[in-house]
Amino acid sequence: MTFMPTGKIEALTKILASGLVSVIRAESHDQAERIADACAQGGVGAVEITYTVPRATSVIEHLAKKLSGNIVLGAGTVLDPETARMAILAGAQFVVSPALNPQTARLCNRYNIPYMPGAATIREVLEAMECGADIVKVFPGEILGPAFVKAVKAPLPQASLMPTGGVTLANVGEWIKAGSVAVGVGSNLTASAKTGDFSSITHLARQFVEKIKEARGL
Repeated sequence: MTFMPTGKIEALTKILASGLVSVIRAESHDQAERIADACAQGGVGAVEITYTVPRATSVIEHLAKKLSGNIVLGAGTVLDPETARMAILAGAQFVVSPALNPQTARLCNRYNIPYMPGAATIREVLEAMECGADIVKVFPGEILGPAFVKAVKAPLPQASLMPTGGVTLANVGEWIKAGSVAVGVGSNLTASAKTGDFSSITHLARQFVEKIKEARGL
Protein backbone atom coordinates (compact mmCIF):
# COMPACT_ATOMS: atom_id res chain seq x y z
CA MET A 1 0.00 0.00 0.00
CA THR A 2 0.98 3.61 -0.53
CA PHE A 3 0.91 6.12 2.32
CA MET A 4 1.28 9.70 1.06
CA PRO A 5 0.27 12.06 3.87
CA THR A 6 -0.25 15.69 2.89
CA GLY A 7 -1.39 16.98 6.25
CA LYS A 8 -4.62 18.63 7.20
CA ILE A 9 -3.82 22.14 6.07
CA GLU A 10 -3.03 21.30 2.46
CA ALA A 11 -6.00 18.96 2.06
CA LEU A 12 -8.48 21.32 3.71
CA THR A 13 -7.19 24.32 1.75
CA LYS A 14 -7.84 22.57 -1.57
CA ILE A 15 -11.29 21.40 -0.48
CA LEU A 16 -12.35 24.83 0.71
CA ALA A 17 -10.91 26.59 -2.34
CA SER A 18 -13.31 24.94 -4.79
CA GLY A 19 -15.99 24.20 -2.19
CA LEU A 20 -17.05 21.03 -4.00
CA VAL A 21 -16.55 17.41 -2.98
CA SER A 22 -17.75 14.75 -5.40
CA VAL A 23 -19.19 11.72 -3.60
CA ILE A 24 -18.51 8.70 -5.80
CA ARG A 25 -20.73 5.63 -5.42
CA ALA A 26 -19.75 3.63 -8.48
CA GLU A 27 -20.57 0.11 -9.63
CA SER A 28 -17.00 -0.81 -10.54
CA HIS A 29 -13.34 0.19 -10.25
CA ASP A 30 -13.29 1.47 -13.83
CA GLN A 31 -16.44 3.55 -13.42
CA ALA A 32 -15.12 5.14 -10.23
CA GLU A 33 -11.87 6.03 -11.94
CA ARG A 34 -13.61 7.60 -14.94
CA ILE A 35 -15.91 9.63 -12.67
CA ALA A 36 -12.89 10.89 -10.72
CA ASP A 37 -11.14 11.87 -13.95
CA ALA A 38 -14.22 13.74 -15.16
CA CYS A 39 -14.53 15.56 -11.83
CA ALA A 40 -10.87 16.58 -11.85
CA GLN A 41 -11.29 18.07 -15.31
CA GLY A 42 -14.32 20.00 -14.08
CA GLY A 43 -12.48 21.73 -11.26
CA VAL A 44 -13.79 19.66 -8.36
CA GLY A 45 -11.61 20.20 -5.31
CA ALA A 46 -11.95 16.69 -3.91
CA VAL A 47 -13.41 13.28 -4.67
CA GLU A 48 -14.68 10.89 -2.03
CA ILE A 49 -14.53 7.19 -2.86
CA THR A 50 -17.18 5.58 -0.69
CA TYR A 51 -16.75 2.15 0.83
CA THR A 52 -19.86 1.03 -1.03
CA VAL A 53 -17.69 0.91 -4.18
CA PRO A 54 -16.39 -2.60 -4.92
CA ARG A 55 -12.73 -2.96 -3.89
CA ALA A 56 -12.77 0.62 -2.58
CA THR A 57 -9.32 0.40 -0.98
CA SER A 58 -7.81 -0.70 -4.30
CA VAL A 59 -9.57 2.18 -6.08
CA ILE A 60 -8.19 4.67 -3.57
CA GLU A 61 -4.66 3.27 -3.90
CA HIS A 62 -4.80 3.50 -7.70
CA LEU A 63 -6.25 7.02 -7.79
CA ALA A 64 -3.81 8.26 -5.13
CA LYS A 65 -1.00 7.58 -7.60
CA LYS A 66 -2.84 8.73 -10.71
CA LEU A 67 -4.34 11.98 -9.38
CA SER A 68 -1.55 12.98 -7.00
CA GLY A 69 -1.33 16.76 -6.80
CA ASN A 70 -4.36 17.35 -9.01
CA ILE A 71 -7.23 16.70 -6.63
CA VAL A 72 -7.73 15.77 -2.98
CA LEU A 73 -8.70 12.12 -2.57
CA GLY A 74 -10.83 10.91 0.30
CA ALA A 75 -12.61 7.86 1.64
CA GLY A 76 -16.33 7.91 2.44
CA THR A 77 -18.85 5.74 4.28
CA VAL A 78 -16.10 4.90 6.76
CA LEU A 79 -17.72 3.28 9.80
CA ASP A 80 -14.75 2.32 11.94
CA PRO A 81 -11.06 3.05 12.59
CA GLU A 82 -9.94 -0.19 10.91
CA THR A 83 -11.43 0.93 7.59
CA ALA A 84 -10.08 4.46 8.07
CA ARG A 85 -6.56 3.14 8.57
CA MET A 86 -6.74 0.98 5.44
CA ALA A 87 -7.93 3.97 3.43
CA ILE A 88 -5.23 6.28 4.79
CA LEU A 89 -2.47 3.76 4.11
CA ALA A 90 -3.83 3.41 0.57
CA GLY A 91 -3.52 7.18 0.07
CA ALA A 92 -6.77 8.75 1.30
CA GLN A 93 -6.22 12.38 2.32
CA PHE A 94 -9.48 12.79 4.25
CA VAL A 95 -12.07 10.50 5.83
CA VAL A 96 -15.86 10.90 5.83
CA SER A 97 -18.38 9.01 7.98
CA PRO A 98 -22.20 9.04 8.00
CA ALA A 99 -22.07 9.58 11.78
CA LEU A 100 -19.46 10.32 14.43
CA ASN A 101 -17.24 7.47 15.56
CA PRO A 102 -14.86 8.76 18.27
CA GLN A 103 -12.32 5.99 17.65
CA THR A 104 -12.16 6.92 13.96
CA ALA A 105 -11.72 10.57 14.94
CA ARG A 106 -8.75 9.64 17.14
CA LEU A 107 -7.23 7.51 14.38
CA CYS A 108 -7.48 10.34 11.84
CA ASN A 109 -6.01 12.84 14.30
CA ARG A 110 -3.13 10.43 14.86
CA TYR A 111 -2.33 10.45 11.14
CA ASN A 112 -3.03 14.19 10.76
CA ILE A 113 -5.88 13.45 8.33
CA PRO A 114 -9.09 15.56 8.19
CA TYR A 115 -12.13 13.76 9.58
CA MET A 116 -15.66 14.69 8.50
CA PRO A 117 -18.40 12.85 10.40
CA GLY A 118 -22.09 13.25 9.69
CA ALA A 119 -24.41 15.11 12.06
CA ALA A 120 -28.15 15.80 12.02
CA THR A 121 -28.62 17.75 15.26
CA ILE A 122 -26.79 20.62 16.94
CA ARG A 123 -25.76 18.23 19.72
CA GLU A 124 -24.18 15.89 17.17
CA VAL A 125 -22.41 18.84 15.51
CA LEU A 126 -20.96 19.92 18.85
CA GLU A 127 -19.88 16.39 19.78
CA ALA A 128 -18.13 16.02 16.42
CA MET A 129 -16.29 19.30 16.92
CA GLU A 130 -15.25 18.26 20.43
CA CYS A 131 -13.78 15.06 18.95
CA GLY A 132 -11.64 17.15 16.61
CA ALA A 133 -13.69 16.96 13.40
CA ASP A 134 -12.27 19.47 10.92
CA ILE A 135 -15.49 19.72 8.94
CA VAL A 136 -18.87 18.37 10.07
CA LYS A 137 -20.98 16.77 7.36
CA VAL A 138 -24.60 17.92 7.52
CA PHE A 139 -26.36 14.65 6.74
CA PRO A 140 -28.84 13.82 5.36
CA GLY A 141 -28.90 17.20 3.64
CA GLU A 142 -32.10 16.57 1.70
CA ILE A 143 -34.00 16.31 4.98
CA LEU A 144 -32.26 19.06 6.96
CA GLY A 145 -31.99 21.77 4.28
CA PRO A 146 -29.99 25.06 4.21
CA ALA A 147 -32.05 26.43 7.12
CA PHE A 148 -30.38 23.87 9.40
CA VAL A 149 -26.93 25.25 8.57
CA LYS A 150 -28.05 28.81 9.24
CA ALA A 151 -29.63 27.78 12.54
CA VAL A 152 -26.51 25.93 13.74
CA LYS A 153 -24.21 28.79 12.75
CA ALA A 154 -26.10 31.17 15.06
CA PRO A 155 -24.89 29.60 18.35
CA LEU A 156 -21.84 27.93 16.73
CA PRO A 157 -20.40 30.43 14.22
CA GLN A 158 -17.08 28.58 14.42
CA ALA A 159 -18.60 25.37 13.04
CA SER A 160 -17.36 24.30 9.59
CA LEU A 161 -20.33 22.61 7.95
CA MET A 162 -20.60 20.70 4.68
CA PRO A 163 -23.98 19.35 3.55
CA THR A 164 -24.13 16.06 1.69
CA GLY A 165 -27.33 14.81 0.08
CA GLY A 166 -29.92 16.99 -1.57
CA VAL A 167 -27.39 19.49 -2.95
CA THR A 168 -28.34 20.45 -6.51
CA LEU A 169 -27.28 23.04 -9.05
CA ALA A 170 -30.45 24.93 -8.22
CA ASN A 171 -29.89 25.14 -4.46
CA VAL A 172 -26.10 25.01 -4.03
CA GLY A 173 -26.00 28.79 -3.72
CA GLU A 174 -28.49 28.64 -0.83
CA TRP A 175 -26.31 26.15 1.02
CA ILE A 176 -23.22 28.35 0.64
CA LYS A 177 -25.03 31.55 1.62
CA ALA A 178 -26.44 29.79 4.69
CA GLY A 179 -22.86 29.29 5.91
CA SER A 180 -21.61 26.01 4.42
CA VAL A 181 -17.85 25.96 3.83
CA ALA A 182 -18.26 23.38 1.06
CA VAL A 183 -20.82 20.93 -0.31
CA GLY A 184 -20.75 17.21 -1.02
CA VAL A 185 -22.57 16.18 -4.19
CA GLY A 186 -23.25 12.61 -5.28
CA SER A 187 -25.79 11.47 -7.85
CA ASN A 188 -26.81 15.05 -8.69
CA LEU A 189 -23.34 15.37 -10.20
CA THR A 190 -22.39 11.85 -11.27
CA ALA A 191 -25.68 10.21 -12.41
CA SER A 192 -24.76 10.33 -16.11
CA ALA A 193 -21.95 7.83 -15.45
CA LYS A 194 -24.59 5.08 -15.59
CA THR A 195 -25.06 5.79 -19.30
CA GLY A 196 -21.34 6.27 -19.96
CA ASP A 197 -21.66 10.04 -20.36
CA PHE A 198 -18.67 11.29 -18.41
CA SER A 199 -18.32 14.58 -20.30
CA SER A 200 -21.60 15.71 -18.76
CA ILE A 201 -20.07 15.22 -15.31
CA THR A 202 -17.20 17.54 -16.23
CA HIS A 203 -19.63 20.14 -17.59
CA LEU A 204 -21.88 19.93 -14.54
CA ALA A 205 -18.90 20.12 -12.16
CA ARG A 206 -17.82 23.40 -13.77
CA GLN A 207 -21.33 24.76 -13.27
CA PHE A 208 -21.32 23.76 -9.60
CA VAL A 209 -17.95 25.45 -9.05
CA GLU A 210 -19.19 28.64 -10.73
CA LYS A 211 -22.38 28.66 -8.64
CA ILE A 212 -20.30 28.31 -5.49
CA LYS A 213 -18.07 31.24 -6.55
CA GLU A 214 -21.14 33.37 -7.23
CA ALA A 215 -22.61 32.56 -3.83
CA ARG A 216 -19.33 33.47 -2.20
CA GLY A 217 -19.30 36.77 -4.06
CA LEU A 218 -16.13 35.93 -5.99
